[in-house]
Amino acid sequence: MTTPLKPRTTAATDWRALGTTVRLVVTDPALLESCNLLLARHLAEVDAACSRFRPDSELAALDATAGRPVRVSPLLAEALDVALRAAATTDGAVDPTVGSAMDAIGYDRDFALVREDDRPVRLTLRRTPGWRTVTLDRATGTVTVPRGVRLDLGATAKAWAADRAARLLAETAGCGILVSLGGDTAVAGEAPAGGWQIRVQDITGPVDETPAQGSYATVGMRGGGLATSGTTARRWQRGGHDLHHIVDPRTGLPVRSPWRTVSVAAATCADANAASTAALVKGEGAERWLTRLGLPARLVTQNGLIVTTPGWPITPGARDCADERLRRGARSATPRGTAA
Repeated sequence: MTTPLKPRTTAATDWRALGTTVRLVVTDPALLESCNLLLARHLAEVDAACSRFRPDSELAALDATAGRPVRVSPLLAEALDVALRAAATTDGAVDPTVGSAMDAIGYDRDFALVREDDRPVRLTLRRTPGWRTVTLDRATGTVTVPRGVRLDLGATAKAWAADRAARLLAETAGCGILVSLGGDTAVAGEAPAGGWQIRVQDITGPVDETPAQGSYATVGMRGGGLATSGTTARRWQRGGHDLHHIVDPRTGLPVRSPWRTVSVAAATCADANAASTAALVKGEGAERWLTRLGLPARLVTQNGLIVTTPGWPITPGARDCADERLRRGARSATPRGTAA
């Protein structure tokens, strides 16, 4: 994940929503409170539309439509459009029809509750239905989901919500805005002097502390989005199985990837997160796929070796620090990026 640090000339606040951490940074400290209220309202609307864990959400209501076209709100239609576009651009590596597979591996509620659940799971190799089975008509605002297909927007919704919130707040407040949702980071408006400085790292930890172990790098951004995906933060044990939340649509099971974490910078946070998640699923050769797309990226192997693609925006004078223990293969937690 990526998590912003606080530049000296800005103001920041941190809280929780959508089952994850929220960080808002503004370049005009006087506007922090009003921007945060607007952000909270926006995220509440996103939760009501897109949550897989709320029985009263719009997304959950699609489970009962049995293949009939139904009208959805413009907000959910936009979220579904982003998810389907991510599936198309990643050749199906990121697929919103993994909802039933996520339920099957035990990720059927807020993650804080998943780790406390000791119910056994039965792992079954089964390809997910596939994103092409879902039809979205933006002209009529209707969506058709086949009977038995359960959608999960976890791979795209938070990043899309960060993009949307950053744009909305920047237009409303007229200042520079950074929004980070669980590390999915979007910036909009005028950046602070020197740009937004964001740290990506292999070990989850406090925002304002340099990691004591694990590799990390500082990158500079003036626009767009940055996201890190990994397989080691949201992990849990069930019946002797070591599980995590990145599902391979080809198998319906947690992906087995040569990469521990992948960070990507792109024009939007949604594009960055789709690419970083897809890279984990694609596995070997993902760095070549990212290079062909022209996406700057930083990939960390399971034994801690770092690979970057052309254009990875390391801040001048900064360095990519790698802990030798990780290079020798020590296990680590998922990264949490930070913007200074």
